Amino acid sequence: MSQYHLAQLNIAKLLAPIDSPQLADFVANLDRINTLAEDSDGFVWRLQTDAGDATGIDFFGTDNIVNLSLWDSVEALHHYVYHSAHIEIMRRKKEWFGKMGEAHMVLWWVPAGHLPSIEEAAERLNILRDQGPGPQAFTFKKMFPAPHQHPNEESPFLSGDCPAT
Repeated sequence: MSQYHLAQLNIAKLLAPIDSPQLADFVANLDRINTLAEDSDGFVWRLQTDAGDATGIDFFGTDNIVNLSLWDSVEALHHYVYHSAHIEIMRRKKEWFGKMGEAHMVLWWVPAGHLPSIEEAAERLNILRDQGPGPQAFTFKKMFPAPHQHPNEESPFLSGDCPAT
């Protein structure tokens, strides 16, 4: 078992209220896509309310939804995001979500057993926005190894190109 897990935060700006007809298809797929994540190899944890939902977490504003999760590796998260049925939702993102003017997704390493708070995730996103990718906050396009990985080991190369677009 790894000493570290990969944390990821993703924010999406809603084009309409979550209960609107415009977002009905997105909302109808949430349980299926969340279950897909939870059943994926390498999934560890996701932030959710007691009802099993994260759409009601409005830390970044009521017009934004958030996804915060932990994975046992970059490869596991990358596979879920770009090589599972999750891609169907990504292909339709322009129907539901507006373009963000700044970074809206960040990755970072946490010690195994640590569950990051939404405040911690916001701090990492701000580090990425202010300083660009680095060991404390990075992206799929510019990754950094877990702290236990030898500095000379290369991080696995994963294409930053999104097959959903």
